[in-house]
Amino acid sequence: MPGNAVVKIGSDAIKTSEFDHWLQVAATTQQQQTGAVGKAAIPQPPEFTSCIATKKKTAAKPAKGQPKPTDATYKAQCKQEYESLRDSVMQFLISSAWIEGESHDKGVKLSDADVKKEFDKQRQQSFPKDKDYAAFLKSSGYVQEDLLYRIKVQNLSQKLRTKILEGTDKVTDAQIADYYNKNKSRFAQPEKRDLRIVLTKTEAQAKKAKSALDGGQSFKTVAAKYSIDQGTRDNGGLLAAVPKGQQEKALDDATFTASKGKIEGPVKTQFGYYVFEVAKITPGSQQTLDQSKASIKQLLVSQQQQKKLDAFVKDFQKKWKDRTDCRKGYVTDDCKNAPKKAATTATGASDAPAPAPAQTTTTK
Repeated sequence: MPGNAVVKIGSDAIKTSEFDHWLQVAATTQQQQTGAVGKAAIPQPPEFTSCIATKKKTAAKPAKGQPKPTDATYKAQCKQEYESLRDSVMQFLISSAWIEGESHDKGVKLSDADVKKEFDKQRQQSFPKDKDYAAFLKSSGYVQEDLLYRIKVQNLSQKLRTKILEGTDKVTDAQIADYYNKNKSRFAQPEKRDLRIVLTKTEAQAKKAKSALDGGQSFKTVAAKYSIDQGTRDNGGLLAAVPKGQQEKALDDATFTASKGKIEGPVKTQFGYYVFEVAKITPGSQQTLDQSKASIKQLLVSQQQQKKLDAFVKDFQKKWKDRTDCRKGYVTDDCKNAPKKAATTATGASDAPAPAPAQTTTTK
């Protein structure tokens, strides 16, 4: 490990000066998000003396009966803040170096001219005026080389992903047919029925409601008088487009064996007694293979791509983590010498969080 480095990846090292620069950018970005102004102060390990003093000076007076925070409490807060910034910056620097290394190994190239072209495009969108761009650089702590680097890493990541997924958009007709035949129910619409219902607490009330309906009274009148179902009593007892299996079993069985237009019931359920009429029947339907082909192809392509990406990420992380040695005090989960822990659920180095200003799109 070179004496001026925080991490060595293969034969390349990331210098302490580079880490310090990005740490200041991250702290400035974090400070801007809180609305504070001025140069962002970074907690300085291991004693965090200045950070502790600032916290003591700016701390609110404890509520009556509450003790004052101790120096140890403030130090723990400062340590947590520093480690959060450190880990964010280390993750960004390491993951960016991994992407550059993997791109080199896979023959993925990106010219400086292409990077500059994309930078100019994003700068024009975010800062049409030079003075606004200059103000951004001054307030954020960024220099233009930082923004160019982030665009380079972002575009390399995109090109790398494209290369990894080459050929995964190919799906055969046989694959599509096999999926369709194994999952036909996913491409079917069940039979649906419009019902008119009256729900009562007792069987006697249900029989009165049925008698009134048989006598020619409308569902609107009978539901308003007898029904205890708040969802349907004010709209003539209508339950529209009910698919089989949605209602309580006794009612479901009765409604899907009943003839259209006939007053049925009472049907006893856990909710009470139902009197009902099937008002409309919409037959079920089944999409054909041809009708389903486009959506099945899209699904299978997506599954193939995810499988390919998952396999790549697993190999990519192991390959580059095994090449990554971090100096004591800068060790994160991406380092080979990190403490052993459960595997992460990361989806790729390009997703690693990194310090970025909210005001510009010229970032990762």
